[in-house]
Amino acid sequence: MDGKIGACLYVRQACQRQLDDLEREDFGYHFDEDRANHVCRFIEKLPHIKGDLARQRASIHLEPWQCFQLTTVFGWVDERGRRRFKTCYNELPRKNAKSTVTSGIGLYLLLADDEEGAEVYSAATTRDQARIVWADAKRMVDRCPGMRARFGVSASAHSVFVEHTASAFKPLSRDQGGNLDGLNVHGGLLDEVHAHKTRDVFDVIETATGARTQPLLWMITTAGFNRAGICYEQRAYAIKILSRAVVDEEYFAVIYTVDAEDLDDMDRLLTDPDIWAKANPNWGISVNPQDIARKARKAREMTAAQNNFLTKHLNVWVNADTAWMDMRAWESCGDRSLNLDDFEGCDCWIAVDLASKVDIACVTLLFLIDGEYYGFKRHYLPEDAAEDGRNSQYSGWARDGYLTLTPGNVTDYSVIEDDLREFASRFNVLEVGYDPWQAQYLANRLMEDGLPMIEIRQTVQNMSEPMKELEALVLSGRYHHNADPVMTWMVSNVVAHLDAKDNIYPRKEFPENKIDGVVAEIMALALAVRATEGQMIDSDYELMVL
Repeated sequence: MDGKIGACLYVRQACQRQLDDLEREDFGYHFDEDRANHVCRFIEKLPHIKGDLARQRASIHLEPWQCFQLTTVFGWVDERGRRRFKTCYNELPRKNAKSTVTSGIGLYLLLADDEEGAEVYSAATTRDQARIVWADAKRMVDRCPGMRARFGVSASAHSVFVEHTASAFKPLSRDQGGNLDGLNVHGGLLDEVHAHKTRDVFDVIETATGARTQPLLWMITTAGFNRAGICYEQRAYAIKILSRAVVDEEYFAVIYTVDAEDLDDMDRLLTDPDIWAKANPNWGISVNPQDIARKARKAREMTAAQNNFLTKHLNVWVNADTAWMDMRAWESCGDRSLNLDDFEGCDCWIAVDLASKVDIACVTLLFLIDGEYYGFKRHYLPEDAAEDGRNSQYSGWARDGYLTLTPGNVTDYSVIEDDLREFASRFNVLEVGYDPWQAQYLANRLMEDGLPMIEIRQTVQNMSEPMKELEALVLSGRYHHNADPVMTWMVSNVVAHLDAKDNIYPRKEFPENKIDGVVAEIMALALAVRATEGQMIDSDYELMVL
C-alpha cells in the first residue's frame, strides 16, 4: 500500500480490504492468527515436485504475497471457529505457482482442516486439466513419508484418501462421464476457470457445498478471451467486491494484472519490466524476467503475438484476435444512471436485427441530443435457448432485465412487434431500419401501422462508414450507453475486417460470439448519419457480409 512493491489497483484494493477488516469491530468475524499461520506451516512442509527445487528435495517456500492470500482466507473465523470465506477468486498470469499452492490447499483441506469425511475435488471441464492440480498433490504425498505416517494418507491411481476419516481428494471433470450430482463438497479447486465453456462444473461444485459448515470453493485462472463464460462472470463480481460496490463478506478476491493507464501506452507496456513485475507477483522467483523479455520482443515484432502475451503474461482480458473496439473506451462510455424513460418524447432512430428465431434478436434506440449520442438496447431470446447452457450468463442477464425471454424454442417476433409499437407511442421515431432478409414480414405489418420503416441491407457499403463513426464516437466520449452487459459482450466479440478499399464490416470469429446488438447499433447510426449529413443508404448492393 505504500508503493514499495509495484501492484495494480485490484491488488491494492484487496490489501486495503484486509487492512480495513482488521480495524472493524462486531461484524461477526475475528482474525485468528494461529489459524492463519497453520495453513502456511502445513504447505511449507510439502516438497517441490518439479524442476531444480524438486531435484534438490527442497520444501515449498511461500512468498509474502502467497502468505497474504492464505492467511486472509484461512484466518478469518466466526465465534464458533468456522471459516469466513467460502469462495475465493484468484487471477494471475502463468508461471506464478498457482497450481503448486492450490495442490497444497487441497491436501490441507483433506488432512488438516479438522473435517470428517472431507470430499475435496480438483475440478475442470476436461479430465487432463482436472488432474493437473490433483496429480501434483499425489506426487507430494508419494514423496512425503512423514505426512503419510502422520495423517494416515495414501494415494492410488485416482484418489488421495484417508481411510480412518473417510476423506478423499479426487480429480473431477465434466467429460469423465456419469452424473456429477450427489457430491458433498468440502473443498472445490477449480483450475483455469477461463477455459470453462459452460458453468456446469462450477454450479455442481458450488451447489454441493451446502451441507458443509466451512466449505471452500477456490478458483485459480489466467485471463482469457470469453467474456460470456463463468470466469468473466466471477471476475466482474470480484471487481465489484474489491471496489466496495458490492458487499459479500464470504467472497475473497485478488487479481494480479496491469492498470488501465498501462494499457494506454503499448510501447511502454511491451518494454517496461516494472509493469511486467506488477502483474507477476512471483517475479524473479518462478517467473523468469529474461523469458518475459524475450516474449515481449516477439509481441513487439509480431502483432499477432500481442494478445497471447497480454493474456498469459500480463493477465489482461482481450477480445477476439483482431478485435474492433477499444473495450476500455467502450466501458468508460457506460453510465448505469441512464434511463430510457428520461428520453420520453425525444427524436430517435430505431434499428432491428432479428438474426434467426433460435438466436438473440435485438432492437436498438438511438438518440442525438446536443451533439451526443445515447444508445439503448432490448435483446430477445427463446427461453429454451437460455436454458441449454450455450452461454452461462443468459439466465443471469434475463434475471437482471437485460435479456427478454420469449416462451418456447423460437423467438416470438410478436413480442418485438409489440415493443416497437410501444416505442412509437413513447418517442418521436424518425425511422426504423431493418434488414429485409429476416424482417420483411414484420416490417410490412409495422408499415401498415404507420411506422417509417427503412430497408438497410447489411452490406459493406451500408455498414462501413457508420461502423467507423461508432468507433470514433466511443473514442471521443460522444457515445453514451447504460452499461448493458449483453451489449458490452457483443461489442467485445466484433472483429473488424478491412477490404482493399479500406472499408470495414463486422464479423464474429465463432458462432457463439454474438454481435447482433452491434449490427443493430450500426444500422441505427447509419440512419442518423444519413439524416444529419445527407448520406445515402445503398439498398441495391447485394454482398451479404454477416
